[in-house]
Amino acid sequence: MGSYNFVFKVVLIGESGVGKSNLLARFTKNEFNHDSRTTIGVEFSTRTIQLDTTVIKAQIWDTAGLERYRAITSAYYRGAVGALLVYDLTKHLTYEYVERWLKELYDHADPHIVIMLVGNKNDLEAQRTVPTDEAKVFAESKGLLFMETSALESTNVESAFLEVLTEIHRKVSSREVTRGSISAVALSAPIGPTSEAQNEGKSCCGS
Repeated sequence: MGSYNFVFKVVLIGESGVGKSNLLARFTKNEFNHDSRTTIGVEFSTRTIQLDTTVIKAQIWDTAGLERYRAITSAYYRGAVGALLVYDLTKHLTYEYVERWLKELYDHADPHIVIMLVGNKNDLEAQRTVPTDEAKVFAESKGLLFMETSALESTNVESAFLEVLTEIHRKVSSREVTRGSISAVALSAPIGPTSEAQNEGKSCCGS
């Protein structure tokens, strides 16, 4: 795999069917699956990127259908330094649930976690039910990053993940975060296939 300076764990959260798995597939493999069957069990994919002179291994976790059972456990959030909170901009209800997801994040995740609110499916402009401005104002009021994406057309997917990873890196480099898991996980040993996190993820949420 080559060497890297940091491993950043980023989680995808939001209601079922908003396109989390396709955002993951688009960013890590540049794929889109039209057959959006829900898979059960936590999954993650990795992608290594370079920011300036720093090599970062992004480990992106997907709830993979567990969100519909409210079965996501604290193990999913443990060590996460970034989160993409995704809603479907054509389904207003998925946007209404954003506040509940935020509460869950704040209950379980590191207080310094970098969060981006993501309105996905902006290729379906004619069916939009969540105005851009409304979501943007909400994100600003909560101190969240904000972007609209289309996993289908690959619009802003790269930008969304890169902005989150850049902000995490900025926090870590500026030593803004001196305690808590964000710096600990960022500076930890590389995560390998036998890592505790992966085993834990499988056993905690795969059943």
